Amino acid sequence: MPESGGSRAQREHIPNPGPGAGPPPTLPAQAIRAAGADTVSGAAGAVEAAEAAAGPTAQALRTARRTGFLVTMVLGGLTALPPLSMDMYLPALPAVTDSLSAPAATIQLTLTACLAGMALGQLVVGPMSDRWGRRKPLLLGMVVYVAATAICALAPTAELLIGFRLLQGLAGAAGIVIARAVVRDLYDGVEMARFFSTLMLISGVAPIIAPLIGGQVMRFTDWRGIFVVLTGIGVLLTLVVWKWLHETLPPGSRHTGGVGDALRTMRGLLADRVFTGYMITGGLAFAVLFAYIAASPFVVQEIYGASPQTFSLLFGLNSIGLIAVGQINGKLLVGRFRLDKVLGFGLAVIVLAALALLLMTLGVFGEVGLVPIAAGLFVLMSAMGVAMPNTNAQALMRTKHAAGSASALLGTSSFLIGAIASPLVGIAGEDTAVPMAVVQLVCAVAAVGCFLALCRPWQRAGREAAGL
Repeated sequence: MPESGGSRAQREHIPNPGPGAGPPPTLPAQAIRAAGADTVSGAAGAVEAAEAAAGPTAQALRTARRTGFLVTMVLGGLTALPPLSMDMYLPALPAVTDSLSAPAATIQLTLTACLAGMALGQLVVGPMSDRWGRRKPLLLGMVVYVAATAICALAPTAELLIGFRLLQGLAGAAGIVIARAVVRDLYDGVEMARFFSTLMLISGVAPIIAPLIGGQVMRFTDWRGIFVVLTGIGVLLTLVVWKWLHETLPPGSRHTGGVGDALRTMRGLLADRVFTGYMITGGLAFAVLFAYIAASPFVVQEIYGASPQTFSLLFGLNSIGLIAVGQINGKLLVGRFRLDKVLGFGLAVIVLAALALLLMTLGVFGEVGLVPIAAGLFVLMSAMGVAMPNTNAQALMRTKHAAGSASALLGTSSFLIGAIASPLVGIAGEDTAVPMAVVQLVCAVAAVGCFLALCRPWQRAGREAAGL
């Protein structure tokens, strides 16, 4: 495989040991990727292999590993920003409803607006990053995100809050799409799937702590304080990106065309049946997740009478399940089993969990309490740790030279489908969890159907077995 832009970017930041020490060592691309993936796939053996292959100095290897660790943490922070923006706000939804004197369905549109903004923003930022590099569009998006979040804290009406949440999502899309593009710059194949699982470990901490932070903030102030905290997080992350995230797409690999060229690139990606299959499959799985995010504050607190703190604890527990399964995916499953087989298993578990939730909410098993519902949601969320990283990895493996545009399409489809699904969970009001379970089951079954009809994993397995 040709050397990736990310490998070159990492090597450029290995300092010269100084005069008299001879020329700086040159690490092969694979050695740099192995060193940079320290937290992903056991860098000790990779570093030994690099030393044997190129004989680099210990200082250079330490720098390469440190660079890879910093990139991992920065990308993890960028992927954590969306769950922070959404989940810190979740315990406050009933309070926002009362404060702004708006119905629950209207306040849920603040989630939909943020999701729609993140979807549409990626269509713009993704091609921009392919043309001008990853760093400049990312910094611009982060600055606008900080400003929009600060304004959300001052919104006097539900309509203005919805509008500024849309702007917040548009700007926050930069972190989502560019983080995936940088991963594609740096990694390929199984390494990329493992790195996505590592990002899930980092970003998965956000859903655990975000509702807890939101619930605690609500003890001392109102819902506006949550947006103040988010503004501070945005400022900190912007400074971290400015200082530590170097450019990973060299000028020679950038697209020079305008809007027309970007549209042709996206049209070519969509013409790839398998890429489109993984894109839609991932989007439908994402819709299952966001149906849970939009409905769970009302289901847990209003229907089952839990406190905001109890809701936060249950939400955090579900996020722990997602993280744990994501790490099992990256450490144990990827590389031992075909990604399609692992993905199919995850989708099947999601379907079964959604079906169980629907039967429970319909009363098929009689009157059930919070514990069985929470158990079903835990299984469903945990299975996302297999579905989400593998759909992204399988799709991006097919797009070596248009990672930004491909990442934009993946993100846009996910957030648009999620934005459509989110308000449907409240269509029957705040007194039943049936709409949540119905939306989840329909989306999960559709994801399986799309995976089988468009990706056709059995054909791919046959070609691989035949060596084609």
